[in-house]
Amino acid sequence: MPAEIDGVPPETHIGRTALTVSDLTGMVDFYRDVVGLSVLSDSDSTAVLGVEGTPLLVLEHDPDALTRHRSSAGLFHNAFRVPSREALGDALTRVQERWQLGGASDHGVSEALYLSDPEGNGIEIYRDYPREEWPRSDDGTVRMGTYPLDLEPVVAAAAGEAGLPAETDVGHVHLEVSSLAEFQDFYVDRVGFETQTSMPAARFVSAGGYHHHLGANTWNHRSGPVAGRGLSWFEVVLPDAAALEALADRLADGEYAVTEVDDGVSVTGPDGIEVWFRVGT
Repeated sequence: MPAEIDGVPPETHIGRTALTVSDLTGMVDFYRDVVGLSVLSDSDSTAVLGVEGTPLLVLEHDPDALTRHRSSAGLFHNAFRVPSREALGDALTRVQERWQLGGASDHGVSEALYLSDPEGNGIEIYRDYPREEWPRSDDGTVRMGTYPLDLEPVVAAAAGEAGLPAETDVGHVHLEVSSLAEFQDFYVDRVGFETQTSMPAARFVSAGGYHHHLGANTWNHRSGPVAGRGLSWFEVVLPDAAALEALADRLADGEYAVTEVDDGVSVTGPDGIEVWFRVGT
C-alpha cells in the first residue's frame, strides 16, 4: 500500500453479496424459509433478499450456469450476522426443522452456525460476543480460534421469531483463493484492510479493529479463477465520497481496471473475483 495511505476508514463494512444461481425459485425459497431473509424484489432474472427493506443478498439467475469446478476460486461462505443469541437460536431452530446443520463453532469472538444452500454455497449465521471480550495478541490484533459450540443454550435462547431481525447484516465474506500473497497484496496493501489473524493457510482482515470483514483460505487448493455458479460479486461500503475517491485512485494506480457501477465502482481483483465499492451508512 502506498506510504501516504492509512487504509480504509474504520466505519467500512460489507454490504450486499451476489450469487449466480441456476434454480432461482428454489434458492429464493431456501434463503427465505431456512435462513430467514425477506424477499424484497423478485423477477425472472434477479431476486433481492434482505431484512426490513435493507438488501443483503442478490440472486442472479443463469439457468445455463455450470456447477462450480472443484479447482475454481470463489466463495467459502457468506456470513449473516445477527444481533443476539436469541436470534441465533431462532436461526438454529429453522435450520434443524427445515434443513441440515453442517457445523457449529465458538471462535472466541463469536458463536457460529454453518450450512450450505441447495447449490453448494457456504453460509455462516453468527452472533458476536461483546468486542471488549475478544482475545487479542500483544500487538492489539484479534485472535480467533475454533472450539466446540454447545448448542443447547443457543436453542434454549430462541425467541420464536420466524425470520432474521432488522439488525442483521453481512458481517463478513470468506473467500477461497489461489494465493494468500495475492489476497494480501490486493485487499490489504491496495484496498487498505488491516490483517487481524494469520494462519498457515488462511488470512482474516478488517477495518476498524473488527475481527474480520474478509477471510481467505487455501485449504482446498483452488487454482483457477471464479467461474460457474456461486459468487458473482460482493460489496464493500465506505462511509463517504472522499474515501471512495481515494480508494478508486489507488486501485487505478495499480493493475486493476476500475469500472463505474450503480453508485460506486467495480474492480475485478485476484482470482477474477469482482468487488463493488460504494458509499453508504
